[in-house]
Amino acid sequence: MRRLLAGFPDNMKYSSAENYMTKLRFLLAAILATFTLPLQAALPAARPLKVPVLQYEKYTLPNGLTVILHQDHRLPLVAVDLWYHVGPVNERPGRTGFAHLFEHMMFQGSEHVGEKAHFKYLEGAGATGINGTTEFDRTNYFETLPASELELGLWLESDRMGFLLETLDRTKLANQRDVVRNERRQSEGSPYSLAEEQVYQSLFPAGHPYYAAVIGSHTDIESARLNDVRDFFKSYYTPNNASIAIAGDFDPARVKALVAKYFGPIARGPAVEKVTAVTPAITSERRSVVTDTVQLPRVSMAWLTPIAFTAGDAEAGLFTAILGGGKSSRLNRKLVYEQQIAQSANCANDSLTLASVTICDVTARPGVEPKALEAAINKEVDSLRQDGPTAAELERARNVHLSRIINGLQRLGGFGGVADLMDRYNQYLGDPGYLPKDIARIQHVTIASLKKVAGETFAANQRVVVYTVKGKKVLNDVPRSPENTDADVKLVNPYTPEFETQQNWRKTPPTGGPLSALKLPVPATFALSNGMKVYLLEDHSLPVLSASLVTKAGNEAAPEGKAGLAAFTARMLTEGTASRSSTQLAEDAASIGAQLQSNANMDKAQINIDALSNNTAAGLELLADVALHPVFKDEEVERIRKQRLGEILQEGDQPIAALLRVGQKALYGDQPYGFTNVGTTQSVTATTQSDLKTFWSGHYGPQTAALVLAGDVTQGEAKSLAEKYFGGWSGSAQGAAVSLPPAPSEPARRFVIVDKPGSPQTALYAIGFGVPRDTPEYPAIIVLNKVLGGLFSSRINMNLREKHGYTYGGSSNFSFLRAGGPFFAGARVRTDVTAPAAQELVSELQRIRTDPPSTSELKLAQENALRSLPAQFETVGGIAQMMSDIFIYGLPLDYYQKLPAKFAAVTSDQVAKAAQDDVHPENVIIVAVGDRAKIESSLQKLNLGAIEIRDAGGDLVKK
Repeated sequence: MRRLLAGFPDNMKYSSAENYMTKLRFLLAAILATFTLPLQAALPAARPLKVPVLQYEKYTLPNGLTVILHQDHRLPLVAVDLWYHVGPVNERPGRTGFAHLFEHMMFQGSEHVGEKAHFKYLEGAGATGINGTTEFDRTNYFETLPASELELGLWLESDRMGFLLETLDRTKLANQRDVVRNERRQSEGSPYSLAEEQVYQSLFPAGHPYYAAVIGSHTDIESARLNDVRDFFKSYYTPNNASIAIAGDFDPARVKALVAKYFGPIARGPAVEKVTAVTPAITSERRSVVTDTVQLPRVSMAWLTPIAFTAGDAEAGLFTAILGGGKSSRLNRKLVYEQQIAQSANCANDSLTLASVTICDVTARPGVEPKALEAAINKEVDSLRQDGPTAAELERARNVHLSRIINGLQRLGGFGGVADLMDRYNQYLGDPGYLPKDIARIQHVTIASLKKVAGETFAANQRVVVYTVKGKKVLNDVPRSPENTDADVKLVNPYTPEFETQQNWRKTPPTGGPLSALKLPVPATFALSNGMKVYLLEDHSLPVLSASLVTKAGNEAAPEGKAGLAAFTARMLTEGTASRSSTQLAEDAASIGAQLQSNANMDKAQINIDALSNNTAAGLELLADVALHPVFKDEEVERIRKQRLGEILQEGDQPIAALLRVGQKALYGDQPYGFTNVGTTQSVTATTQSDLKTFWSGHYGPQTAALVLAGDVTQGEAKSLAEKYFGGWSGSAQGAAVSLPPAPSEPARRFVIVDKPGSPQTALYAIGFGVPRDTPEYPAIIVLNKVLGGLFSSRINMNLREKHGYTYGGSSNFSFLRAGGPFFAGARVRTDVTAPAAQELVSELQRIRTDPPSTSELKLAQENALRSLPAQFETVGGIAQMMSDIFIYGLPLDYYQKLPAKFAAVTSDQVAKAAQDDVHPENVIIVAVGDRAKIESSLQKLNLGAIEIRDAGGDLVKK
């Protein structure tokens, strides 16, 4: 790290914009050639790529805090991303999960902020992407705020860095132990999670920092004691063990002054010792079998690969991508597409400090044994390892990697945005501006270098193999600690009274500046010669484009007995056209680094391509080919039918998927809204090739569809390309209005139990009738829902998670479909508290009607709805989705421009009326997916409604 920063003063390091651009253009010259290589004849040639520029400034405060600044004035937003260089890599045996536990503890309130107030301040300010994450090597905390609220973010982050211990008591620790263990149970209740943990315990020896799960074991989490966690905090949550990246719309001089004001007084902590753990090489294959309550077996293979950003790391990443990184990868092509023995195949590489890890998870099709699946995987791994990739495979992997990096730059912060990327580069390399070098190292990979690393790394005797087979889920839960745990611990203030007095100014929250006028965009529109509408929103800040063909061909339009037909049809569009096979489509999309997808929900079908804008023409050509020329080949229909039947089978493994299927059927019956998008086993089996062709020809056409373009394309280019690729479309679909059957009468409240024996949690949700998307009450209902369950600080979450510790998180949501759609409210709760959690859930649904939002609740929800709107325009994909809604729901073109004023005008009376009109706790169906033997009797004792038992398909089970 010191060598990489040689030649700069220790306390101040600047990147030179001019040098940066020169190096970036030089290093990317070869990549640009990649994007102009001759493609298949049908794809237009690429234009030169406009390389994004990331200027940054880096400096260090006297207390050791590293500060990284990046200006971006495209939106009135600013991201704050604080990395602590601590994770499980710093933990010791018997104390696993401490870093993750602190990810939770840091949100519980600090001395000057107040208990559980962190989220309330941020949500009231309109912040989005508020979260913290823990990985093996680091923990981060981030939020994206309106630019006027930057000081608030710095106040909050600095207070929990410097003043958490004053409020960290045994009550908070006990509560968050419960929450974290609920999070672990939520993971344990998901299919195949036990195998993932087994993979790491096979890759690394006991005692190695990567051996235990990041979240820790139940035993270690429950064993965490107050003095242990306080010592952990004092050792690692210090300014000299952290870096803060700030990206967005700010004035640098003001930011520097604020950073000094809020973080400067915090004392440097003890020096953090360098981790010296050694990762032993694997010299003979390690095998194990895990039993789980899954429908389909899975084979997982894993290898140790070169350390992050060292020699061979880039090659290992590209090897992983070529092997199983997408639809055009070898495992997908051979096992999923050609042999059809796998339901899915996915490989990923995680680059880390002590050793990187490549894991491939291949799920079998029904009837396929793990041994046969493993033999097929071995053949592909050995072939790629021994012979190396083709030139085309390597170029596709490179292009996808470049697209992923540039698309990630659309977000200022959050998961993988600009601020997070600079923090990552800084932690591993000491160089926040490593982007051009990162791109260059990928470009420098050759077939020979990849083959060399593959030969040294991916041999059979260097791997772990884990089978997951159907059987009992074996968990190691432990009882809660006694109520008097840590009662005798005496808390000592880490600061002197004099220092505390000097910091009293922190008690006053900063007042945000005036909110920037929200100038939300209005799309330009025009019609093609065939009458098809085009919606365009230009954004030239990055060389990215999102293009969507959206049509009113959702599952609500499926005929009786053919539930899921719309989604089946949409799925088939990317499985072959008149000029391209399914694999050719996947390869052509990957060759330009694009993501091509097609799907349908209840209201619409959509084909989308996300690409770099130097390939706009090629992207639109692929989009048009898929939309206009599908062929629905018999063999492809049968292949996708098998996949969809497998997906339906797997829904039984996933508590939320099972809950949605059962809840919707119980509420709506055999109506379109009573089915999930994939349909049923019966309907998918009954769907014919003729059904698919008829649905496509009847619902896809220029009169029923719109082309939505968002990103780096001018109106002139958009008109020319749209006319070229879509102007000649003459589909006969006329867009007849869909007439849904009337909703059934509201049910009397009742419970529906779906038995999932051995489940560590119960998925517990109330489902009732919602409201249409075009309701005039939409702004008031959004505000109402934020109070009820739409925010972290909402009533449901604060009750079920923060007050009682029943769940990892509770929420509510209105679906807002064309004719209403369902309303959901609930959480995944600990099995033994299913009944009291149900009681509290019903209580909150009743309370929102009898106890309207307080002035403070209303203000917080209203401000959040208003101030968070600009963040919805942060990515071109998000913009395209909102423009699609304008077309699908018949909203005015200036809808989003006028939406802020509508949120600002919401009154308490309107919210109270929405609660009366749209929340009906006496008419909900409460679905509980969990261990029936452990929850049924306690639910009966509640006397809140009759109980019925249904299977995972939604059908009644005879008692």
